[in-house]
Amino acid sequence: MNTPQSGIFALGTASHAYLEFDALPGRTGTELVAAVSSLREPRTTMGGVNLVAGFRPELWRVAVPDDAPDELHGFNDPIAGVEEFTMPGTQHDAVLWLSGSAYDVIFDVARAAITSLRELASLDDETSSWPYRHDRDLTGFIDGSENPDLIDAPELVLVPEGAPGAGGTILLLQKWLHDTASWEGLTDTEQERVIGRTKPGSVELDPKPADSHVATTDQDQFGKIFRRNTPFGTVGEHGTMFVGFSAEQEPLVAMLESMAGVGDSVRDALTRYTQPLSGAYYFVPSTDALRTISTE
Repeated sequence: MNTPQSGIFALGTASHAYLEFDALPGRTGTELVAAVSSLREPRTTMGGVNLVAGFRPELWRVAVPDDAPDELHGFNDPIAGVEEFTMPGTQHDAVLWLSGSAYDVIFDVARAAITSLRELASLDDETSSWPYRHDRDLTGFIDGSENPDLIDAPELVLVPEGAPGAGGTILLLQKWLHDTASWEGLTDTEQERVIGRTKPGSVELDPKPADSHVATTDQDQFGKIFRRNTPFGTVGEHGTMFVGFSAEQEPLVAMLESMAGVGDSVRDALTRYTQPLSGAYYFVPSTDALRTISTE
């Protein structure tokens, strides 16, 4: 049985960093995959760091053929929706997601990883983030109400045994910038209609507005995903890192297209108060697959 990277399901961490890399000119993607696969968390029982590594699907497929879902591809083109709304594709070659008990350990491990990879790759995007009011995002609503619990999540979001990429998962990583002034100009009732849930207890509205976020990303319609979203930014400029895992890419693609209004012209109301700045798909291999290409 292939073992998933443990950090995917390590809830309760207080500090996060997302590092996205691109291979340097003259260096092969396979070299970068091998080097990233060789990185390890610090050996400690207290205050440790979870490290999750993912790769641009096309790059991983070259390095380890037949170890990713056949149809998986990078976020290579923007998603053009209605009303000139667009979700950009900003695909990079590799991502490291670090999570831990405090930012000092995240900072040290991130620096060590960047130093270790500097001959092979450039750090092209770096984002630090943290939890907000236990389980809420910066809109003030509970985030991840539809998440499966940790007993069910692995079965739902990991590639099943016997399939290419078994034990791995597909990561959609996006950075969304909030228009906080406009959002806070709404009443709680108006905000609830945008989200499709009540603000205090996250109870789904019945009926839910067709353009609400809950309606346009309905997991009963598109399929289950496992979200690990976190806030990012400063007091003046901030938003949400969308961190979503799925065993198949299609549910993630379909949700994004639905949010953009592709096909039915109903745009997610939440996109009027948040702006997507980035978008990338990464294959997050099993630990077994990482060991096959590790340089250590």
